[in-house]
Amino acid sequence: MRKQIAWLWENMDARFRRRHVAALCISAFTCLLLLVNPALSQRLIDDVIMAGNPEPLLSILAVMLLVKLGREGLRYMMVIFLETDSQNVLYNLRRRLFTRMQYNDMRFFDGNRTGDLMTRMSADLDWCRHFLSYIDYRIIDAVCTFFFATVYLTLVNWKLTLLLIAITPVLLLITRFFSKHVRPRFVFMREKLSEMNAAAQENIAGNRVVKAFAREEYEKARFEEKNRAFMNSHLRINKLWLTFFPMIELLVNAIQLVTVFVGGLFIISGELTPGELAIFTGLSWAVSNPMRELGNLINDLQRFSTSAAKVMALYYSKPEITDDAEAVDHGRVRGQIEFDHVSFRMNNKTILEDVSFSVEPGQTLAVMGPTGGGKTTLIHLLARFYDVSEGTVRVDGCDVRQWKLQQLRGGIGTATQDVFLFSDTVEGNVAFGNQNLTLDEVKDFARRADAAEFIEKLPEGYDTIIGERGVGLSGGQRQRIALARALAVRPGILIMDDTTSAVDSETEQYIQKQLRNLPFDCTKLIIAQRISSMRHADLILVLQDGKIIER
Repeated sequence: MRKQIAWLWENMDARFRRRHVAALCISAFTCLLLLVNPALSQRLIDDVIMAGNPEPLLSILAVMLLVKLGREGLRYMMVIFLETDSQNVLYNLRRRLFTRMQYNDMRFFDGNRTGDLMTRMSADLDWCRHFLSYIDYRIIDAVCTFFFATVYLTLVNWKLTLLLIAITPVLLLITRFFSKHVRPRFVFMREKLSEMNAAAQENIAGNRVVKAFAREEYEKARFEEKNRAFMNSHLRINKLWLTFFPMIELLVNAIQLVTVFVGGLFIISGELTPGELAIFTGLSWAVSNPMRELGNLINDLQRFSTSAAKVMALYYSKPEITDDAEAVDHGRVRGQIEFDHVSFRMNNKTILEDVSFSVEPGQTLAVMGPTGGGKTTLIHLLARFYDVSEGTVRVDGCDVRQWKLQQLRGGIGTATQDVFLFSDTVEGNVAFGNQNLTLDEVKDFARRADAAEFIEKLPEGYDTIIGERGVGLSGGQRQRIALARALAVRPGILIMDDTTSAVDSETEQYIQKQLRNLPFDCTKLIIAQRISSMRHADLILVLQDGKIIER
């Protein structure tokens, strides 16, 4: 727990830290102010009502009103501070987590579900904010209220105070038992929430596939299963809390009964005045309520601890693929490619085995072969999404591990069969990799990808907003925009992974012609199943089971 709290503190700006400490000090001070009105009530009863002396009545009531107003004003200021501070931490964490995800490598995303990452960025982060805006000051309130009230009541009558706090150890034992058993249940519930969110995210992202196969009822049942599992995990925690809560209430009510019964006996014996009994009845809640509050706070603390641990795992995650300490500036990628006895294994499975070939700048390499043969893995190794298990991949004669990642990947333009377009304008999607393009340049690259004609027919042309993942465009249209985007970075290496699989032969021939007459030099790596896509290649490789079986 301390580790999570220290981590939140590190992510709060210095000026907000000072304000947060001030807010917690205000919380403690306002707990002290709670003692003022009961003390004045004692004077009101003993010195005014019992003594039959109305003279100090108005002054006592005025002070009681001012104390109440002053306390509420301070509490309002405290809440403003806490909310502002917690939002500052939330902003910092969200920004740093997003940056962390941006620079994490492919293995990270292979091992984490999108729904789980979204849960960490939303629900889990909100529990971190909730700790700073509510839980921590409620802990201060509970501790300070109990401490100040106990000290004050001891000064009034130590015997009655001792009887009141004698029940406290029992409350602490029950609370400890509850805390021990609730944490694993919160961890389990958090996993069920993640699974439910992941199922919802996959269904939304794949809604067209669901409809195409008429699997709505199946998906509904699958989500229902995840939803029910999450509900049941939540109910198990609530049942534990409902078992724990009546015990707390019983002991809290016992404190109030002790106050009235024993206090009455003390008044009869002359050890207590009616006004002093009023102090005890007015502050008995200050002894009992922190105990009642403790159960809720432990509940919230366990949820915070579970969520913060998930967020911290993302926060401290480090990519395996990073710039080598000896990486140097190579300038623009010229396009020379060499695979030297390259093997690649993932999860103890061999994907590529002893692959060797070389391509000179400006040449075209074509790769074909059955599905699962390792064709796309060549691209991933070339752009260093993964590191080779054995051998060396070189670009322009230098091991890709000696290239700076941003420079290497910035010199490679990639257009794949599985096209992802952003919810942006057509112009914004084409210029995604090169924000300095003029509109005329965007149009030129769209023309070379045979996308200009249909783009100009869109409602707002190049300013048309494309739906999420290119909704509203055909598969061939999305592929051509993706190809224009790859060309727009003027890459030294152009990768086309089945890029023209969704276009007709005439369009493919036009694109092939444009690719042979680009206004810049680049090496082309084409992965395709059509022989027509490869007829102008300088080298054709046939991959099967991760090996080159023909060239």
